[in-house]
Amino acid sequence: MALLSVLTPFLAVILCLVVGFMLLKSRETTSTPPDKSKGAPKGDSRPWVDQDLQDDTENTAREGDDDEWVDGNDEEESLAHVPYSPPRYPEDKMLERSKDFYTVMNQRRSVRFISSEPVPREVLDNVIRTAGTAPSGAHTEPWTFVVVSDPETKHQIRLIVEEEEEMNYRQRMGDKWVHDLAKLRTNWVKEYLDVAPYLILIFKQTYGILPNGKKRTHYYNEISVSISCGLLLAALQNVGLVTVTSTPLNCGPQLRLLLKRPANEKLLMLLPVGYPASDATVPDLKRKHLDDIMVHI
Repeated sequence: MALLSVLTPFLAVILCLVVGFMLLKSRETTSTPPDKSKGAPKGDSRPWVDQDLQDDTENTAREGDDDEWVDGNDEEESLAHVPYSPPRYPEDKMLERSKDFYTVMNQRRSVRFISSEPVPREVLDNVIRTAGTAPSGAHTEPWTFVVVSDPETKHQIRLIVEEEEEMNYRQRMGDKWVHDLAKLRTNWVKEYLDVAPYLILIFKQTYGILPNGKKRTHYYNEISVSISCGLLLAALQNVGLVTVTSTPLNCGPQLRLLLKRPANEKLLMLLPVGYPASDATVPDLKRKHLDDIMVHI
């Protein structure tokens, strides 16, 4: 009996540990989602997906629709490689060109006062061509540039954007965001959507649709399209046109339907494009110094 009384506290501790371990394992089992990769075709694993971006690259093989997606093995396995010899400039010429390009780009500003003066269509075509030279994951080129010049369509876009933007400013964005924008004098009224000769709406293709109806994975589609938008802004600046980058919150689905774009496309950016108005003004902003944006190791 003396031995039992000594062992009882020890046994109680052991019993508590066993019960606690069983409860912990039970919780892990119920909270952990089933591993869909087990038993699935090898091609369904997608380690290239950046979980921080959630760019819909993983929006691919779903249960029961494997046949809708093209297998990488079905596509051309290799491409012919050709010689590449871009121009090579002397160092003094390189320095001159780098300074000249910086001077042009340093004049780029977000302009909300845009002239209705017509812009040559061929110029805009070349600007879009330039944006289309951007690199993309596996060369999928997951972008669609919708160019709108029809006045009625532009006005419908404005109505959709202003309705949602008013709600954004009044309810969704919060006091801090609205306060940070106050110095720029922005609001939900977007007159330039009617006035600008062109609106460019950039859609990211979350997956491709082949001629045979099958779907093709578009890797890092959001990053790829964002890079193309950067080239687009540079190309506009190069020809003397202005724009303001707009990402209208909660407008994407309505604008996609208005413009009759397919379900695999999602609106990433909206750009009004034209010459600056004769009385255009911009905030007197300063850019960060090179030492504040570059780390040289």
